[in-house]
Amino acid sequence: MLLPHRAVYDLKLDTSKPSRSVDGARGRIAFDFTGDACEGYALSFRQVTVIEGSETGPRNIDVRSTNFEDADGKLFRFKTQSAVGGRLDDRADGVAERSGPGYRVQIRQPRPDRFSFGGDVIFPSEHLKRVIQAARAGQSTYNVQVYDGSDDGKQIYDTFAVIGRKVEPGPLDGLEEALRKPEMQQAARWPVSISYFKAGSGDVSASYAISFDLFENGITRALVLDYRDFRMTGELVKLDMMKPSACAK
Repeated sequence: MLLPHRAVYDLKLDTSKPSRSVDGARGRIAFDFTGDACEGYALSFRQVTVIEGSETGPRNIDVRSTNFEDADGKLFRFKTQSAVGGRLDDRADGVAERSGPGYRVQIRQPRPDRFSFGGDVIFPSEHLKRVIQAARAGQSTYNVQVYDGSDDGKQIYDTFAVIGRKVEPGPLDGLEEALRKPEMQQAARWPVSISYFKAGSGDVSASYAISFDLFENGITRALVLDYRDFRMTGELVKLDMMKPSACAK
């Protein structure tokens, strides 16, 4: 079961990966994850990043998104926007619904549009649940196509997850103070890395990748965000658990 929670991560540049275009980077991620397996899950996310380059100077990037995914994976509503230096740079607003063997997508922004896609494509919360299921089953990899409403709401990603060795539940001494809660000590975890490739592009290099320690309740720590040109690490600095619903699933 994915637990509802609020989490905050402090970001900094990973200096172990050299970058030609980025001299420094820092930021913060904050999100609320709510809902249950009966009604569905909602996510409110914000990431603010300051990137410094010798040629471009400092750039402030502010990304915000909200989405809702119903419990049966038949409906996905999404809204995202990003601003650079305070100016709106990109946005997407739409809904994807299952229609027969595939999905029908209606986009309201950045411009009205409709399109369809088929295949075994899932949404983000379902993806997280399936990675956890694969980890519990002892699998070392898991791949599936994912639709998350990014890139003007038109992009589908081929994803490939690599799952490391299970860490059994127990004391979390030596880890972040924010994690030291009874719910977390009772949860197993796995190191996981997920790479995202634009479906149909033929690009053998991932568009981006994310690594983390994934607890079986869906909470993550030790983020590594790889944007190809540079990489950032994220430390969990705040974690508030919310009361789960009485959902019986």
